Amino acid sequence: MRAIRPIRIDRPRDRGLTLVELIVTVAILAILASAAVPVTMFTVKRDHERELRRDLWEMRDAIDHYKDAADMHAFQTKVDSQNYPPDLETLVNGVDVQGKKLKFLRRIPVDPMTGKAEWGLHSMQDDPQSDSYGGQSVFDVYSKSQGTALDGTKYSTW
Repeated sequence: MRAIRPIRIDRPRDRGLTLVELIVTVAILAILASAAVPVTMFTVKRDHERELRRDLWEMRDAIDHYKDAADMHAFQTKVDSQNYPPDLETLVNGVDVQGKKLKFLRRIPVDPMTGKAEWGLHSMQDDPQSDSYGGQSVFDVYSKSQGTALDGTKYSTW
């Protein structure tokens, strides 16, 4: 008696991907990846801008607190300073008020656009539109970056 063998059907096409299917898959992934890169770059730039706005606000707030304390005669300032700090380091190092150190800023933040802790400074005596700093006192700070923001303005005008 003969043994009955099951019939085997070979399907060579079911064993893997064809070259055309692989090329189509890679092309679709490349298109998706190329669409994700600009979105990522936009997100990174927006985050840096948000950090710049926060750092500028923090330093300007510290300058205002210094002036408020000086206006209330908590400590002595130079006559020609109009009660503004002489530099940003004074906000970090603090001033002596009745035997205690009064600090207004923990550290000078790094400008996210330039990557350096260098900021442009304005004093009350300076022209608001100029980039020169007279050195009398710090009335305002700005970024030294010449880049353009997402809204079309220059970072140095913020």
